[in-house]
Amino acid sequence: MSTLSPSRIVYALIVASIIGVVTWSFWPSPILVETATVERGTFIATVDEDGKTRVRERYVVASPLAGRTTRVELEAGDRVKAGDVIASILPSPAPFLDPRARREAEERLGAAEAALDRAKATVERASAVLEQADRDLERDRELLKRGVSTVKAVEQSELAHHVADRERSAAKFQLEAAQHTVEQAKALLALYDRSAGTPPESFEVTAPVGGEIIRLLQESETIVEPGTPLVEIGDCCDLEVVVDVLSTDAVEIDKGDRVVIENWGGPKPLEGRVRVVEPGGFTKISTLGVEEQRANVIIDMVSPHEEWLDLGDAYQIDARIEVLTIDDALIVPSGALFRQGAAWNTYVIDDGRAVLRSVDVQRRSGGLAAVSAGLKPGEQVIVYPSDSIEPDVRVVPRQ
Repeated sequence: MSTLSPSRIVYALIVASIIGVVTWSFWPSPILVETATVERGTFIATVDEDGKTRVRERYVVASPLAGRTTRVELEAGDRVKAGDVIASILPSPAPFLDPRARREAEERLGAAEAALDRAKATVERASAVLEQADRDLERDRELLKRGVSTVKAVEQSELAHHVADRERSAAKFQLEAAQHTVEQAKALLALYDRSAGTPPESFEVTAPVGGEIIRLLQESETIVEPGTPLVEIGDCCDLEVVVDVLSTDAVEIDKGDRVVIENWGGPKPLEGRVRVVEPGGFTKISTLGVEEQRANVIIDMVSPHEEWLDLGDAYQIDARIEVLTIDDALIVPSGALFRQGAAWNTYVIDDGRAVLRSVDVQRRSGGLAAVSAGLKPGEQVIVYPSDSIEPDVRVVPRQ
């Protein structure tokens, strides 16, 4: 029996090594993948949206009449009581008069005073005529009694007395009108006379309720019209949260649903409860320029006020509204699921290889999904599988 020489043995070993190296180099290496463990627990479906706080009851104090409002001395954050003066409304100042207009006003006053003097003289003359007519009537009546005068003369005296009385009454009316004209002319000049020294009457605008000044809508002294907003008053200790959600999500939200309020700036999340889902929706343009139908959800703060003392009106928050709870559910990341046709699938790691598994998904929410069939607790699934992941391909979980 022949034996191999040492040189042949060495040659065979070299060839075998080369074949092994080449085979190993072309052998597919395991793919590094992200994995997650299927867990059993309570699955909570939420509607996640951002929102803002809002004072539950706010009052806009407005000017009740036109005029010039004084400067509001209050500042945002100041507390007021019901009845405290917010501002005062003064009569609007008259426009400036040029020299010609002022001269005309002065001449108008002079003419009014002259008319007044003429009216006084007319009254005096009418009074004198009436007195004379009264004496003539008395004399004619006395003569008629003596048989010296006639009835016709008495009648003419009575007529003259009646006419004189009416003329005096008309003269008095003219006197009153002349006095009124003089007063108007004086008042016109007084409006432009800075040396008048008589302060105008003012109307005080008071706070309807007690609370804090949320914001100043009109701080400086200016001319206002009736209904011009001046300040907003409310109680920042009584806040609610307004969250606008998609109308398709709003139909799942019920009164009393629990809400977790996060990213509000405090050290821990706050708790709230849904008070109402407004029945009227509205159209909103998303950041991508898409029209969306949305509805407002009003949430009451449940956490003690001491935990959110620093929250104010119109502050930004994130809300997670819990709409569904599934007990004893199999929970996996939503990123581990993908569709093939109408079915949901995932890749399960079995003995170092990727195994395609069909699953039944109950609900997805917040990056997690509840699976009712197709998986077991403790199994490893591949999260966000790439295009290189195929059934029976070797994989290695990323550490």
